[in-house]
This record gives sequence, structure tokens and C-alpha cells, in this order.
Amino acid sequence: MLISTMKQKHLLLLGFLLAYCFSSVFVINAEDPYLFFTWTVTYGTRSPLGVPQQVILINGQFPGPPIEGVTNNNIVVNVINKLDEPFLITWNGIKQRKMSWQDGVLGTNCPIQPKSSWTYHFQLKDQIGTYAYFASTSMHRASGAFGALNVNQRSVIFVPYPKPDADFTLLVSDWYKMGHKELQRRLDSSRALPPPDGLLINGASKGLVFTGQHGKIYRFRISNVGISTSINFRIQGHMMTLVEVEGSHTLQEVYESLDIHVGQSVTVLVTLKAPVKDYFIVASTRFTKPILTTTGILSYQGSKIRPSHPLPIGPTYHIHWSMKQARTIRLNLTANAARPNPQGSFHYGTIPINRTFVLANGRAMINGKLRYTVNRVSYVNPATPLKLADWFNIPGVFNFKTIMNIPTPGPSILGTSVFDVALHEYVEFVFQNNEGSIQSWHLDGTSAYVVGYGSGTWNMAKRRGYNLVDAVSRHTFQVYPMSWTSILVSLDNKGMWNLRSQIWSRRYLGQELYVRVWNNEKSLYTESEPPVNVLFCGKAKHPRLI
Repeated sequence: MLISTMKQKHLLLLGFLLAYCFSSVFVINAEDPYLFFTWTVTYGTRSPLGVPQQVILINGQFPGPPIEGVTNNNIVVNVINKLDEPFLITWNGIKQRKMSWQDGVLGTNCPIQPKSSWTYHFQLKDQIGTYAYFASTSMHRASGAFGALNVNQRSVIFVPYPKPDADFTLLVSDWYKMGHKELQRRLDSSRALPPPDGLLINGASKGLVFTGQHGKIYRFRISNVGISTSINFRIQGHMMTLVEVEGSHTLQEVYESLDIHVGQSVTVLVTLKAPVKDYFIVASTRFTKPILTTTGILSYQGSKIRPSHPLPIGPTYHIHWSMKQARTIRLNLTANAARPNPQGSFHYGTIPINRTFVLANGRAMINGKLRYTVNRVSYVNPATPLKLADWFNIPGVFNFKTIMNIPTPGPSILGTSVFDVALHEYVEFVFQNNEGSIQSWHLDGTSAYVVGYGSGTWNMAKRRGYNLVDAVSRHTFQVYPMSWTSILVSLDNKGMWNLRSQIWSRRYLGQELYVRVWNNEKSLYTESEPPVNVLFCGKAKHPRLI
């Protein structure tokens, strides 16, 4: 059955690509290059913290294989699911222009069933930077199924920093000795997750070596692919120059250490100009007790001296320190983006706000079960993906009255939360955190300007303190304990987009919603048709719906 299904999928993909080729025969400029991948997802045994445990492998690898792309590359990934559960991968930070069909979350895609496959086809349209991918279904992300997705600039695009001599990619993650099924059972029985057991860098808890030459410049691409824990990153004896955050070139501030919150990615340059020896690379947890630490090694070529203790000291619980650092991360207004126009040409601070959404995270017992909420609503995935229901006008799947734009008093409820926003509306999202733990939020399909952080409760007067000049544009936003974070975003990408907690246990138990960006024009200029291999499920089962 699997072989037959795979043959059908490959034939479908071949026809799809041939249609593309024939459609471009009379076009002078050929399509942007294609990169093809076939990924088989399986269980395997590894010992990330010294104890054998089941993990999720992609092509036998943990972490999964990296994607090294160039701006505007077309990415084709055939995912073969050999797990015993439905599975999806989402491409964290890739905007999927006009193609929420490829986003890889349950609001846009039917899951890939066991013993079957599905092929993603998306473009790295007008993006440069450090990103990641990971499983979006259930708690799979806690067992692996994540990897790097790096997008380099085209040769005609100038980047505002020296060309590095080489790249190092570091995927930092918190890790549990419990597998994803055990973690899921714990959450289903209304028990919150305990602190993680350790930290990993590229799937290893210690001993990973990155070797460079004295005098050379190295680009470190660092992503926090964990499920719950902010980290602080530093390199013994070396300063780091921040050059890019989630697709935005930044002012090149120099840091001894950097906070990187769950789901976030940064790029730093490090010049190897210290004495020739080995140095510790350190990641440690923030806002946790106890503090967890993991190390790698930066080794100078020719070194015969092992790294020495003590480890460089990093911040621990200092919230004000982290918030102050976050305000120093600003957009480089004179740098090119993925296209040859300055990033500062979009004057976000002068655009009138069309709508404001204030989103308060919460924790509640609903029907005797632990749930996490946004504005009192704990999200429940319907059997039919929202995107299919919206496109084919299938009633009874969702409505726009489930969730309010602002927090309101009353009991918490289960529901399928969707905001309805017009294409090109300029929107303010305020994330209000009235809990004692740090939160991390992600918006698919776009990037947003992080204009303000503050303690206490947000109100309209807080706008006076917004950075309306050079706020960084990114896709994942931390919200400090008992604090708020405000973002401004032009919703110019038509589709159904996931707005979720990156704290995965909270997302699993309902802390997410969708933003439907829409107009009534059916045009390929604003949104692509469903892909030829679209999967159907729930109420959208019959091909006659196409």
C-alpha cells in the first residue's frame, strides 16, 4: 500500500513539475532553481543525555538534514511518514507567499497519515536569513523532527557585513528523557510538564567541536528549537556581532552573550583573534531553577590546549537585563533586504493602525482538564482544516465570533478561534502576559515590527514609548513575565495563518489561533489555487469539492 501510494505521489509530482516546465516554455527568464528532497520519517534510538530513548529521525538523522537554500529557490520536499501517527512539518519563519497551503499546520493541511507521503512545494520568496523547520503535530517536536533551514542571498544582492569564511549552524534545544508520547500522556492527564532534563546543541549534550582558523571570520547561525526554555548563548573569550535576526539585517551591535527565546533564530559573526587554543561554546537556560547548561567547543586549527574552566558567566533570572538587551536589537535601515531596496524604505511608524488585538494568555481547568487559553478560549483543531473549509465554503467548521479582540471577563471555553482581517490591513497585536513565566509567540505568513516591551498591563498610553523608527522585524516574539509585547504588521499575505505559542505544551493544550487574511478577489496575483496534490480530510473528503 505504501509503495502504491508513493508511486501515485511521485507521478502526481512529476505531472505537476512538467506542467510548470511547459508553462514557462515561452517565458524569457527561466524559473528560479529547484532543490529536491525526499525525507523518510521514522523512529530510532539515540542517547542525547546518555540514556537510550526513542527519537524521531529524518533520513536516519537527528537532528534532521539541513536545507541550504538561496533566495527564491523552489523547495520540493517529499515527506514519507513511517511513524504510527499523523505527521506534519512546518517551516518556521518561511512566509509562504500566497501559499498558506504549504504551511504545514493543522489549520491549513490535512496531516500525512502513517504509511503515506505528501510533497511540499514552496518558494523561499524574497527572504534571507537563518530559519528552522520542525514537526507541528502533537508533541512530536519534543522527540526531534527538527532541522536547520538557511537562506543565503543571491549573488546580485549585497549584505552589509564582511563575507564569512565559513558557516556554523547550531540548533539549541531543551530536552526531556521522556519521549513525546509520555509527555503527551502527562499533558492529557492535566499535569503540567516538569522542567527539561538538559540542553542539546545539534542533538548532543557535550563534546561537539567547531574548528576554525586564526584570523578568519565565521558566521554562527543559532536557533532555539526547544519546546519550553529560553536560552543564553555565549562563546568563551570571544565577542559576537549580531548581523541578522529572522530575516532582518540588524545594526551590528557587539554582545558578550545573547538571549534567544523559544522558536527564535539569530546570526552572529565571530572573528577568531584570540590565542590559538580551544574555547567553550555555552548555552544555558534563562528564568529556570535549576539552571541547565550545555557546552560545545570552538577549536582553533592547530590547537593543542583544551578549553579551561570556569565557563563564561551568563545571566540567569534577570528579566530586566533581557528586556533591556531586546531593545538594543534594531533594524539596519540602510541595508538591502532580499530584494535590492533598503529595508528602511517601508516606513512602518507612519502608517495608521487599522485594528488592535490584545491577546492575553491564560491557564484554566475546562471540563476538569488542564487547558491553556487566549482571551479565555482554548483552541481545538477541527477535523477539517480551516483553509479547506474557507476555500470550499464548508459550513460548521469555524466562525469569527468565537474569540474577542480584547480580554473580557468570564469563564474559559473550548473553541476554534479565527480572526477575520482584510488583506493589507495594518494591525497592532499586543501580547499580554499576566503569568509568572516567560512566553513566546509566533505568527506564520509574515514578519512584524516589535515596537514595544513593558512590564504590567498594556494600555493605549504605552504607544508613546513605541520604537517607530528602527524596530526589528521578526516572526517570533518573547513576552516577559507579568509584561506585554506589542507588534505592528501589514497583513499583506492572503491566506489562513497560525498565531501560536512556541511553548509547545501550551500550544498542544490550546494556546493558538488563526488569522484569516482575506479579500473577495479570486486572483493568482493575491493567492494561489490549492496544490494539485492537496490532501482532503474531515468534511472535505470528496474530490468533487475541487
